Amino acid sequence: MHRPPPSAARLSTFTFFALNGFVLGMWIVHIPAVEHRTGITHATLGWLLLLLGAGAFIGMQVCGPLTDRLGARRIVPAGAALCSAALVLPALATDAWTLGGALFVLGLGNGCLDVAMNTHAVHVERAYGRPVMSAFHAVFSLGGVGAALAGAAAIGWGWGITPTLAGVGAAGLLVTALATTALLPPETTTATATAPSPDKDTSGAAGRRTPRRVWALAVLALMLMLCEGVANDWSVLHLKDVLDAPAATAALAYGAFAAAMTVGRLLTDRLAARRGPVFIVRCGAGLAALGLSAAALSPTIPLALAGWTLFGIGLSGCVPQFFSAAGHIDPEASGVNVSRVAGLGYLGMLAGPAVIGPLTHLMPLNLTFFLPVTLCLVAAVTAGVLRPAPGTREQPSPQTASA
Repeated sequence: MHRPPPSAARLSTFTFFALNGFVLGMWIVHIPAVEHRTGITHATLGWLLLLLGAGAFIGMQVCGPLTDRLGARRIVPAGAALCSAALVLPALATDAWTLGGALFVLGLGNGCLDVAMNTHAVHVERAYGRPVMSAFHAVFSLGGVGAALAGAAAIGWGWGITPTLAGVGAAGLLVTALATTALLPPETTTATATAPSPDKDTSGAAGRRTPRRVWALAVLALMLMLCEGVANDWSVLHLKDVLDAPAATAALAYGAFAAAMTVGRLLTDRLAARRGPVFIVRCGAGLAALGLSAAALSPTIPLALAGWTLFGIGLSGCVPQFFSAAGHIDPEASGVNVSRVAGLGYLGMLAGPAVIGPLTHLMPLNLTFFLPVTLCLVAAVTAGVLRPAPGTREQPSPQTASA
């Protein structure tokens, strides 16, 4: 099978990350319209969104092994096609039951695509011989920004939700077909010679159990993605309820955080190539703890916005390091290992709002933020788990990685 050059494979991977962000963003933009169309309450929608998360988690765990067995070249387009085609389903839902089924299928497609494209990103990174993972996650964020702008325009022009989401889904299928040709074939993604890793457990019936180090990375991903979930759902309310900011000003809190995350991820790869992933997570998580502490204790709106910005910059490069490290531990089980990190991380993202909510009954909202501050500090202290085991070739060292 023809092997595309790494640059073409990287561009293709960028395309799938952007597509994933755009599809999910279009769903988010149209949530109010779907809620109105189906006649459900906010509370019911909250419960139904759990089905979206459940579908994503199941998709991640199923497609991890499939990606290792069949290759990312097959699973990435399958996940992208399912995710794109399922986008129109919520628009066709007429009640809570049909919307629940639609969200589960959409989540399933998202989970499959998420694990498969991150696994392929690991293969592309291996082909490059230097860190390139963070930029992929930045492009995912840019896809969401593009969806917010496009969705707002479509709503402003009076376009119906069904033709809009159907059109985006059809465009996603076309993009999938065009971008698939540059994905790396299976034999080029598993043939990398890698020295045996001391922490690779080869016992068990299948010959491979998930190494303890992968679970450690997954727990760290859970903690920091929980922190990200807190910013997504509580940053605006923090400025509005704690600092009495006007609604328009309060919205800037999430905007500052999201913009900082995107810019930080675009810049992280070069720094990771020079200093290594341990440095990125240790300094990044520490910076995030400092930023969120400043936001929580701030008596003024400008200082709070600066704190949320610093929080986003600190978190931006951390999670991609966990995906990358997990994928490099065992090239023949990259999909499974990435699915473990992605799965627990996704649960953390969902848990963030759920954890903070009950705590607000015990203390002011801004003081609840010291829970994610603590998690950031734990991640900073334990970042050494990212360091490759002696005698392995999991990642290029900062000294030898090309610029």
